[in-house]
Amino acid sequence: MSWKFHNESPIYLQLMEKIKISIVNGHYPSGSRLPAVRDLAVEAGVNPNTVQRAFAELEREGLVQSDRTNGRFVSEDQEMIGKIREELCDRYIREVYRSLSELGLEEEEIRKRISSWEEA
Repeated sequence: MSWKFHNESPIYLQLMEKIKISIVNGHYPSGSRLPAVRDLAVEAGVNPNTVQRAFAELEREGLVQSDRTNGRFVSEDQEMIGKIREELCDRYIREVYRSLSELGLEEEEIRKRISSWEEA
């Protein structure tokens, strides 16, 4: 997994998003064990406390469950995973729409471009 961070939001939020993406795309399947905090921190090049915070927030959201002796696991709640996928998708679409609008494209032209891109 590629770990590139930007200064626009806290790193733990960016970690959360990358982990969510890895869950919804099946890299970390439902019920699977997540990497240990230290291992993920080394891989991502961040402080273990940052990873710990991201995991804690994912647990709070219910996407990750903690087993004291065995680590953290991805939720088996397929409905929740599907909902998160939809939320990410909607957010990315809004971001693309906003960016294209800033370029001066009208809604119809945006739709046309997206449709033509799908066909390519």
